[in-house]
Amino acid sequence: MATSKKVITREEWEKKLNAVKLRKEDMNTLVMNFLVTEGYVEAADKFQRESGTKPEIDLATITDRMAVKKAVQNGNVEDAIEKVNDLNPEILDTNPELFFHLQQQRLIELIRQGKTEEALEFAQEELAPRGEENQAFLQELEKTVALLVFEDASNCPVKDLLDISHRLKTASEVNAAILTSQSHEKDPKLPSLLKMLVWAQNQLDEKAVYPHINDLSTGQLQDPSE
Repeated sequence: MATSKKVITREEWEKKLNAVKLRKEDMNTLVMNFLVTEGYVEAADKFQRESGTKPEIDLATITDRMAVKKAVQNGNVEDAIEKVNDLNPEILDTNPELFFHLQQQRLIELIRQGKTEEALEFAQEELAPRGEENQAFLQELEKTVALLVFEDASNCPVKDLLDISHRLKTASEVNAAILTSQSHEKDPKLPSLLKMLVWAQNQLDEKAVYPHINDLSTGQLQDPSE
């Protein structure tokens, strides 16, 4: 037998929400965490001065980290590798998967530029030895080299490697590694909290009818009938 759901009016729901006390300091820390993790150095600096909230890491390192990320996004992988080593050589020394992906991206950029001979030489000298030691690396290398087989890359089954989205993926991987090396979370806390909010609402939907937050950008409550 189906049970009826409890109906919670907007007045009751708002009263419950207002009873939850949040410290301004905690909210400011959450905002600063997002700004630092996502690399908004100017906004983080301004927010620090206005709110008095101290960032978890030196803001100067954000500029360096964003320079690395931008270099990868622009296809300047060799420059990015140099910048990472300037920041902390141990990042690549202790993360062979990240280093391989950067070298793979460098190979992709050579292929994108039509430098076939240079690409083959680079693959043979820099990536093939790593593929011999790691089966997953070898498979990735074979997929990348397949781009050279097709005169028209749009017909290649792995054409997605040439998409800008692949650059962004590699850039995000580097960004996360740098953050981890600085003892900082690789992902901001705010998106996780928003996902938790959506999950909690979905769970509560099974038991009650109540005002929802449907638009996370505004945080406005909406009655079920809206």
